[in-house]
Amino acid sequence: MMKKLILVFAAIMLMMTGCGTTEKQKSSDQPKTEETKKEQVTVQITKDNGKEKVTEKKVDIAEETTVMDVMKDNFEIETQFDDSFISSIEGIAGNEQDKTSWFFSVNGEEAMKGAKEITLKPGDTVEFDFHKYE
Repeated sequence: MMKKLILVFAAIMLMMTGCGTTEKQKSSDQPKTEETKKEQVTVQITKDNGKEKVTEKKVDIAEETTVMDVMKDNFEIETQFDDSFISSIEGIAGNEQDKTSWFFSVNGEEAMKGAKEITLKPGDTVEFDFHKYE
């Protein structure tokens, strides 16, 4: 949604700069340099300790973006315990009977805090895996 808004705004700005070829050249070069500066993280969603891949996305982040922000903005999720625990991703939900749940790590290190408490940095990799617990 935000991306579309920015693109529409950029298009309007381009139209408003007039028809001077030098001006147009400068404005059309601008977004390309912006493009390469995008700050992204990779989110991988898997099952059974990585054996089955559900999806993987590269996601743009802003400053102070948490794991929970990224998940809410880019995936279909359900949460529990006052939004601090992700119980379902893309329609796959854990249950106590099967002793299954979602577990996540950032850059290969198992998360020791909730998804709302971990702030991401550009280049981070977030892995959510759905598997049995003991």
